[in-house]
Amino acid sequence: MFVKNSWYCAGWDYELSQGKEALLTRRIAGEELVLYRKPDGSVVAMEDRCCHRQAPLSLGKKEGDALRCMYHGLKFGPDGKCVEIPGQENIPPQACVRTFPVVEKNNWIWVWMGDPEKADPDLICFSVGPGDRNWNIKTSKVRVNANYRLEIANLMDLSHVTWVHEHTFGGTDAYTYADAKHTLTKRGVNSKFWLRGVPAPVFAQHLFPQGALFDLRFDVEMTIPCNFVLHFQVWTPGSATDDGEPTGQMILDSYASQAITPRDEDSVDYYYAWGSSVATDGPGMSDMLHETITTAFIEDKEMLEAQHQRMKERPNKKMIEIVHDAAPGKLLWVLDKLLKDEASEAAQAPELAAS
Repeated sequence: MFVKNSWYCAGWDYELSQGKEALLTRRIAGEELVLYRKPDGSVVAMEDRCCHRQAPLSLGKKEGDALRCMYHGLKFGPDGKCVEIPGQENIPPQACVRTFPVVEKNNWIWVWMGDPEKADPDLICFSVGPGDRNWNIKTSKVRVNANYRLEIANLMDLSHVTWVHEHTFGGTDAYTYADAKHTLTKRGVNSKFWLRGVPAPVFAQHLFPQGALFDLRFDVEMTIPCNFVLHFQVWTPGSATDDGEPTGQMILDSYASQAITPRDEDSVDYYYAWGSSVATDGPGMSDMLHETITTAFIEDKEMLEAQHQRMKERPNKKMIEIVHDAAPGKLLWVLDKLLKDEASEAAQAPELAAS
C-alpha cells in the first residue's frame, strides 16, 4: 500500500511551535505519530504509542528534550529510549518507542517512514516555500477523504482542468489536447508542455481585455509518494511553436508546491502553496493565486471523495482506459515498482538472517 523508504510531509514548519504544550499529531502511511520541538528547535517524531499500555504520547507533555506519557509517567528521550519509570528503578532495554528521522526543508517537515539507515535527505523533493525571499508564497492545507493513488492520477492528468476546474483554472479545452513530454526520473516523472494562444485561466480573465490570448508554460515534477511541484509561467503570445523558447513577455512566473501525504488507504493530508516571483508579483496577485488554488482543491476534493466512495462500493468493477490515463500510469508504475522492490527486500531478509 505505502512505500516505507520514502520521505513523507508532516506539515508546515509553522504548525509546530516551541510552545510548552505544542505536540503535533499525524497519521502517515498508516502509522500514528507525535512530533515536538526540542529546546534547540529540532523536531522529534515518535510513534504516538507508549510501549507500556499503548496510551497516546500526544496526551503527554514535553520535559526538556524528552516526552512524558501522562498515563503512568514513563519518560522517553528524543531517541525513543525510556529514561524514567516512576516507582521502578530498573528500566528494561525493551522500554522504548520507535522514532523516525526528520528533516525540515523549504518550510516543510519531512519524516522518513522506513529504514533509518536509508534516510537520504537528497531524496526530499525540490519545492519553493514561503521562506524563499524571491517568491511571494502563500500556504494552506486540506484533508481529502480519498486514496492517494487517486490523487496521483488526478495530478498527473491535467486534462481534468478543463472539466473539474471550469470555474477556476479552466477557460480552454486546450488541456485536453496538450502534447506533454513525460520523462521518467528515479522516483517520479517530469512533465513539460505549452498551451499557446489560449485565454487566461478563468480566475484571471477579468484582469485583461476580452479576447486576450497568452502562452502558458508548465513544468511539473512529480515524485513518490505523491509530491507535485509546478513551475507555471504566463507569457504574452510570441512566434515560438511547440517547445521553442518564448519570444513574448513574461507576465507571471510562479511556483505551486504540493505535498500529498497518505494517512491511510482512505484519506490524505494535502499541504499546498502557490505564489508569484517577486519580479512578476503585484499588489494582491499572490493572494489571488492562493484564493484560487484553495477553491480549486475544494473542486478536486468533491470529485475525488465521490469517486473514492464509488470505487469502495464496487472495487472489482472493470473500467476502461482512455488516452489521458497514460501520464498517471507512468507515475503509478514508478510507485508500484518501488513497492515491489521493498516487498522483495522484506522477503529476502529472513532468508539472509537464517543463512
